[in-house]
This record gives sequence, C-alpha cells and structure tokens, in this order.
Amino acid sequence: MASTLLNLAHWSTWAVCAVIKLPQLAAVLAARSARGVSVGSLLLELAGFLVFLRYQIYYDYPLQTYLEYPIIIAQDIILLLFILRFSGNMKRALFYGVIFWGGWYVLTLRKWIIDLAMNFCTLISAASKLAQLRCLWQTKDSGQVSALTWSMSAYTCASKLWTTWREAPSGFGFVFFSLLVLIRFITMLILNIWVTATILHYRKTKKTD
Repeated sequence: MASTLLNLAHWSTWAVCAVIKLPQLAAVLAARSARGVSVGSLLLELAGFLVFLRYQIYYDYPLQTYLEYPIIIAQDIILLLFILRFSGNMKRALFYGVIFWGGWYVLTLRKWIIDLAMNFCTLISAASKLAQLRCLWQTKDSGQVSALTWSMSAYTCASKLWTTWREAPSGFGFVFFSLLVLIRFITMLILNIWVTATILHYRKTKKTD
C-alpha cells in the first residue's frame, strides 16, 4: 500500500509538473501582457531549479528525485521569453542565456562550489516567491499572474515533501541532504500557498471594485 501511494505521488507530481506553467503561459498569451508577473521572481526560480538539478546530477541521485526539474525549467524559459517579448526586452534574452549557461558550468568546477550553492538554494527559491509577493503588494493587482500555476506549485511541494520524508536513505550524507530538501519543500509550500492566497485576494478585490 505504501509503495503504491509513493508511486502515485511520484506520477502525479510529474504529471502536474508537465503542465504547471501552462496556465501562466496561457494567461500571458491571451492578454499579450505579463502585467503582475515578476521577472525577478522567474529568474530567481530558474536559478534555484538549476542549482538543485545540477546538485542531484553531480551526486548521482536517482532520476525520479529530479525528473520534473528539466520539465519545469523548459517551461520557465519559454515563459521568460514571452514575458521579455511582450515587455519589449527581448535583447536581454541572450544576456540571461549566457549567465545561466555559464553558471551551469561553473557550479561543478569545484566540489565546494556546488555544495555552497546548494546551501543557498532554498534562500534563492524563497527569494523568488518573495519577489512575486512584493510585486503583488506594490501593484495591489494580480494582473495576469495565474493562481492555478501557483496552487499547482504548492501541490508539487507537498507531494515532494511527503515522498522525500518516506524515501530518505540512510547514511549521514544522505540524511543531511534529505533534511535540507525537507526544509526546502516546507518553505516553498508555505510561500506558494501565500502567493496563491494573495493572487486570489487581489483578484476578488478587483472584482468587488
């Protein structure tokens, strides 16, 4: 029974991640505007995902622990390109591409670099959520920000939190890593719920007005 639930959690997480950014993409494309969507938040999210993915690949963790990250990263890149296009900043795309590509290479030049980056990974990802919250608080308008995308992000964090806790391997190094991952997912879950609630709050306020 436990094994079945774990497999269900993994598959549901992968399924959600396969379409997690589509509601946000659809909202931006329909309005041909990225109003309310924080570019800084998206860039920080990409950085956090890239560090997390690079770390797990570097240390040969099982594929199922990070399979969804390449999918989300690809969707984030597409979303970023559309945001830059509609905001008239497409020239920045090459700059961002060079920065991220260089960062991907630099991360594994030395073991201490990837370890240090992983220690800051949760802070980077948390900063991305806070950047979106700040954008919402400043404008008091959810604009084209998709509540569905953020609620799906909350679900994936909850699912990964549970599967990581159930599948945590033995050994000090693995236990330490699992603890870092658990803290990361708890933090991300709280912040994703907070962003979702804020989006819905401003959407309701706008309709009332």
